Amino acid sequence: MLDFPNAKLNLGLYIKSKRPDGFHELQSCFYPVKWNDALEIVPADMQQFDMTGLPVPGEPGTNLCVKAYQLLKKDYGLPPVHMHLHKIIPMGAGLGGGSADAAFTLRILNTLFELNLPTETLVAYARQLGSDCAFFVENKPVIASGRGDEFRPVALNLSGYSCIVVYPGIHITTAEAYGNVTPQEPSCEMEMLLKQDVHVWREVLHNDFETALFPRYPELPLIKKKLYIAGAAYAAMTGSGSAIYGLFKKEIPADLVFPDHYLVWKGLL
Repeated sequence: MLDFPNAKLNLGLYIKSKRPDGFHELQSCFYPVKWNDALEIVPADMQQFDMTGLPVPGEPGTNLCVKAYQLLKKDYGLPPVHMHLHKIIPMGAGLGGGSADAAFTLRILNTLFELNLPTETLVAYARQLGSDCAFFVENKPVIASGRGDEFRPVALNLSGYSCIVVYPGIHITTAEAYGNVTPQEPSCEMEMLLKQDVHVWREVLHNDFETALFPRYPELPLIKKKLYIAGAAYAAMTGSGSAIYGLFKKEIPADLVFPDHYLVWKGLL
């Protein structure tokens, strides 16, 4: 069975406080974007996991796809499978690609072996794998809170907007990002900010990690500035970086180009 785990964008990201469990209390809007990996899972005589595409650090046995399989195998006695992941979404970019791979593994296994697990059960498993994994179970726009794993639906439709996501190859670890951010309460609730016209978001919708990371990586604010000069209605860093995206009401200008070593995705939302 073949499926295509997708990335996500953060429309605003506020780090509100440090939690007693060591995580941070945050508020953000998660929005799916069609930059996809490819994941195939088929029954097999022996358990196997392999990868192509972008290199993924770490041993294959530590991959989130393998961990997702092991979760369901423990509870439902799944037979061996051959999993092949073709990695296209860059890592350390704030796009949630690894989390999407894990959630899609749960979804595929649920269908492949007719487990008939309801959404709530899949979400519970996904939460064990990572803070934003659960988002990709339903894969619809949400307001995320808690540590990024508590969701409520949001009526937001950006279909018709063109989007460009630019990853300059700067890998920012979660530890580095959170280690440099100063928690503070946002001045307004996320739902109220998102009700503003997209062109207004530039003034009111912010990612707190930009304040922490832009001085350390001056390449990033230059990308954001370039997107605005090209006519973006809104541009921001997604997640804890380092990918920067721009939303365009019209087509993305053909002369908007970036260095060859950048990874760039363009498409409609």
